[in-house]
This record gives sequence, C-alpha cells and structure tokens, in this order.
Amino acid sequence: MLKKLFLLINIPASFLYLKAQDVSVITNTADVYSANPINGTSKFNAMAGSMGALGGDISSASVNPAGIGVFITSDVSFTLGVNNNKNTTTLAGMSTVAKNNKTDLNNTGGVLTINLNNTNSKWKFVNIGFNYSTQAIDNYSLSAGNQNIRILDDFSYPGTNINYTFYGHQYGRTGDLSKTNFTVGANYDNRLYFGLGLNFHNSYLEQYDSANFLADNRSSVLSYNKQYTDFAEHSNGFSANIGVIAKVGNQFRLGAAVETPTWWSMDRAYNQYYFNYNQYDVFSEDRKLSTPMKATLSAAFVPSKNFSLNVDYIQGITKPKYHVYGDAETELNDFFSDSYKNASEVRVGAEYRVAGLRLRGGYAYQGNNFDNMSFLAYNDNGSASNQSFSNLFVGKRNIIGAGLGYDFKAFYIDASYQNISSEYSSPFLQGNPEYNSGYFNGGFDVNSDAFAVSKVKNNRNNFFVTLGWKF
Repeated sequence: MLKKLFLLINIPASFLYLKAQDVSVITNTADVYSANPINGTSKFNAMAGSMGALGGDISSASVNPAGIGVFITSDVSFTLGVNNNKNTTTLAGMSTVAKNNKTDLNNTGGVLTINLNNTNSKWKFVNIGFNYSTQAIDNYSLSAGNQNIRILDDFSYPGTNINYTFYGHQYGRTGDLSKTNFTVGANYDNRLYFGLGLNFHNSYLEQYDSANFLADNRSSVLSYNKQYTDFAEHSNGFSANIGVIAKVGNQFRLGAAVETPTWWSMDRAYNQYYFNYNQYDVFSEDRKLSTPMKATLSAAFVPSKNFSLNVDYIQGITKPKYHVYGDAETELNDFFSDSYKNASEVRVGAEYRVAGLRLRGGYAYQGNNFDNMSFLAYNDNGSASNQSFSNLFVGKRNIIGAGLGYDFKAFYIDASYQNISSEYSSPFLQGNPEYNSGYFNGGFDVNSDAFAVSKVKNNRNNFFVTLGWKF
C-alpha cells in the first residue's frame, strides 16, 4: 500500500474529521483527560482514594493538597502495581473477552517537613511534597460478528450492488497517563491545615478502530480500518488545586478543595484513506482542551488514634471545552454542552490500627457523565431502528479497595487490592460517504447509516505494594 507523509502543523480540524472520530474523541475526553485519579499509594488505593479530610499520605494531595500539611515527619515511598484489565463485550447474544496486564512503578513520592515548633509561632510545620503517579490506559474491546447485519454499497460501481456482511469489530487503545505534583502544605496550631498544589499531566496513546467484512465479490473476510485511524496522540496539561482541613473538636475534621480545569495541549498524527485509491496519507494536527473544574468536600471521624473514617464528595463544576479551530471543535463543544453532565463521585474509606498493624478498606461510586441519547442502531435481526441508550462511552464506576500494612517506625510496608468495575454501551460501525467517514480497505469503503452497539463490562483487578521510609 502506498503511503505519503505530510507533516502539517496547526491544521484546523474539519467537520468531516469530527464525523469520523466522534466516538473515540468523546470517549477519551471523558475517560482519559477528565477522569478523577484512581491511582496512588497502597494506602490510598485500599481506601478507594478517600482521604480529603485525613491527609497524611502523599497521594492525598490529588484530592486535597492540605493533606500534605498533616505530615509531622519527612517521608518517601515507592509503589509497585500489577494491573489487570478485562473487557467482556456482548453483541447479538455473543460475548468475547479481551484481557491485558501490566506491571509498573505506579507511584513515587516524598514529603519534606520543616518543623517550626521552636519558633514560638502558631505555625507548626511547613511541608513540601512531590509525587509522580502513572497508570496504563490500555483498553481493548472485541465485538463478535452478526451476519444478520448486511451493509449495501450501491454507489461504488454504477449499476452494481455489493453487500458487506459484518464479521466483527475491534477497538484498541494503548498508552500511559501520568501526573507530577508539587505541593506546599502548612499546619497552623495543629487545628488548621492548608495546601496548594501544582499538577503537570502527560499522556500518550495509540488507538485503532477496525471492522471485519465479507463482501459479495470476495471469497475471504477482510479487515477494514475506520477513517482517520490508526492515530497517535501526545498530550501535556497543567492544573492547580488549593485546599483546607479543619479540626472540629477532637474527633471530627472537615475538608474542602478546588481544582482548576486541566488545560491540555494535544498533538495527533492520523491516517486518512481515499475511496478507490490504494493509498492513505498521514496528517498531523493540534488541539487544546480544558477539562471540568472540580470541587471536593470531605468529612472525617477520628474517635481515637486506632480508627479513622473518611467521606469525600467530588463534583465537577464546568464541562469539557475545546479551543475552536474550526467546525469540528464547535460540534464537539455543542455535543458536550448538550449531552455531558457533571456526575458526582462519593468515596468512603476507613483505617483501623492494632499496634503496628494497619487494616484498610474503601468504596467509591461515580455516576455516568452522559445523558440518554437516541440514534439509529442495528437490532439483533439486522434491522435498524431509533434506539435510546443511557450509559454510552463511559459507564458508572464502582471501586472496592482493601489492604493491610505494618509500621516498623523507621519504615513501613503496605499492600492493597483494588477492583474497579463499570458497564457501558459502545457504538461503532457508522459511516457516511458524504463525509468520507467509513471503513477502508485497499480503496474499498463500507458506510453504514446505523450504529452497531455492544454492551461492555469492564473489570480491573489491581494489586499494589508500597515501601516507605520516615525520617
């Protein structure tokens, strides 16, 4: 296949591009760029990220940076993670399973405490924190074929009709998402804690979208690539957060934090295919995205040094918004304005201590980010009708965490297990010859007026081990 490479900088994305890429762009906007962090130390993961009014852990800075002000000793830690991702995808009663595993150094961080107790000031500590976390965003979804779905091509060859029978579909995404955090926290009179964090985000992903068809005029099933895929995307972003924790009596703590939008800059290279030409070109473009601003309210109950319970409520305040270069960004912004909702997230975590032993557990729930939507979709018998879907692109998320640790005074070791589950509807297959947005193979393209929609059950089982030193 002939291949041409065009390095085009600052090309405005077109309306045609949006029509071909709405599903992957929308999914990645919500799932990769706007999602709340779910990765940190073993303690953070065991408590399902619920630390907004407790602090005292380097990963708590991602929820409330005032948590860094709670430290009274310097600390450094390293967390190894074993991450398992499994998708069970069902279409027309047929299910397929896709799995991927990855082991990585998921979190590294430290806090330097500056003790001010000898200054006769009510400011007891000023602490400086650093944290680097990374997580794999690999995700594969394989949909079984449905031979009842037959797509008619009556325009490629005048006077000739070609039917394409659907034999399966594949979504694939590989990549990593990382966050570097610098935080300053302060302790005032052991009753008020303040924090300010600067967050630097990075992402790299590669994504593809392909479908398998058997054409009337061919003897074997072939794979067809969706227009403008494969694509590779490098992104970097910046955000800041500020927070406070207050002790209310001896047993209760309240916390509040606000995080700015993350301002992302994206560079993408993608394939563009041509009808009736056995070639494709590679183009590049850049985009800018601001993700939702977020607010967190927290409360903690600490009746003794042996037990603590924390509840966090996280709420998006704004909606994703792309900088407008052309029609594509306008259409995307209109879509998010109409269909995106700021789903709230609730996290509950607890820790119980017996001498040096630590027992931890947590649960978190996040709602779906999209309203119900209706569009033309295939039924199991191959017919198409207007259907409504309530959980498109990214589903409601449930997180269960459990863990234990042991504090040896000078150093500590923690281990945790985390299960993350969600269910969502995954649309694909739609293409329109007017926008040149179908599936291509060797100059032949397949365009469907309707979407096929699979049901995807995503299940992630993660294991973490943290080694830390206090000094």
